[in-house]
Amino acid sequence: MDETILLSEVVSALSMALDLTEGQPMGHAIRSCILDMKIGEHLGLDSQQLSHLYYALLLKDSGCSTNSARLHKILNSDDIQAKREVKLEDWTKVSLSGLRYLNRNVSPQDSTFARLKKMLDVGLSQKQNNMDLISARCERGAEIARKIGFSPETSQAIHALDEHWNGGGYPQGLAGQQIPILARIISASQTLEVFAAAHGPAFALSVLSKRSGTWFDPEIVRAAKNLELDPQLWQSLPAATAHESVALLEPGSSLPASPERIDNLCQAFAEIVDAKSPFTFRHSIGVTQIAVEIAGNLGLSAPRVTMIRRAALLHDIGKLGVSNSILDKPGKLTADEWVIMKMHRVYTRKILSLITGFDEIASVAAAHHERLDGTGYPDSMNASDLTLPARIIACADVFQALSEKRAYRDDLPCEVVLKMMAQDVPAKLDVDCFNALQSQYGVSSSNPMVQAHSAGR
Repeated sequence: MDETILLSEVVSALSMALDLTEGQPMGHAIRSCILDMKIGEHLGLDSQQLSHLYYALLLKDSGCSTNSARLHKILNSDDIQAKREVKLEDWTKVSLSGLRYLNRNVSPQDSTFARLKKMLDVGLSQKQNNMDLISARCERGAEIARKIGFSPETSQAIHALDEHWNGGGYPQGLAGQQIPILARIISASQTLEVFAAAHGPAFALSVLSKRSGTWFDPEIVRAAKNLELDPQLWQSLPAATAHESVALLEPGSSLPASPERIDNLCQAFAEIVDAKSPFTFRHSIGVTQIAVEIAGNLGLSAPRVTMIRRAALLHDIGKLGVSNSILDKPGKLTADEWVIMKMHRVYTRKILSLITGFDEIASVAAAHHERLDGTGYPDSMNASDLTLPARIIACADVFQALSEKRAYRDDLPCEVVLKMMAQDVPAKLDVDCFNALQSQYGVSSSNPMVQAHSAGR
């Protein structure tokens, strides 16, 4: 299947998961990329520069999950909402709008006194917090681009995208021409897209004009203003969630996604997902290792194992759309919180289904919370619906989840986990998959002593 897949198709689809983490509608990076290419052309960038810019824009938020847990801890609130709203604020200056932002996003569930105290603490530590949050995001994003195999120019653009023309940005406080030109373009285009989506193109361009010479390179702002003369661009932009739109804009010849590059992308996005919460920092990688071991013990062919490995790496990609206020909650989730949690499987399938040849990967990855007796979620699938690869990943996911520490419980020893899982075999979990898992660890599950319960989130 790999021969028919284009790199731009895979990256643009996976970029939608990054949009979710930043609180943006899926397609934000794609729409920003469309604006980005237009600005780059107005600036006279050559094909090679445009190619570096293209992939830097689609991967610009690849470090975004790294600071989610910290932002949640700082604000004691929904990190995704906070990220979404801060993009519409000029956080470099004190303003009534900024104070309203803090009022909405700092400890909203606490008493008035506790919230005021927390808001004061946040205000006093704002500069250090910005440095820590943005540095972690930019450094990790640049590292991921390098690991996937993109150019130094692409990596550098991601690292510097939050620098400001006047030197007031992060992480290095670069100013003017010190900032790589690709980073300067991305900074302007992503802001343009966010404000255009919220308030329309004219308002978005006025924001760029107001921040010209402070946040943004004046030359790039002038180039962006040319887009106002292209009404067809703005009319078509809302429909640009279809990643085929951005695939057509790839500069030069479309790059093929080799099997090795696809594996690198899957690995990188698994790491992005796992970085979202300190309680899942090895989850996707762990599930993958276990699933591959089960598949090997069951004698599956190499191509089937490859498919299972990719599906396991990406099975939780939809969790990038779940707030850390839910993922890291120490207590029981409310009914509304469970609705949000269960959506992660829906996001996973929607995103992966966009990639040519990934139909089976999408179905298998999205079914990891389904159970043989129909008691799983979100579709209440049963044994007749669940393929062997889906059963393998479901079994691996339960084992890994129970073996990890969570905000609401400690991690459990291997022997206890297997005894708990045995209670769900064969009603909920596949017996062959469980036996293959058990043989891997050489632990008997006879005479279970521990009452089975849900593996949690």
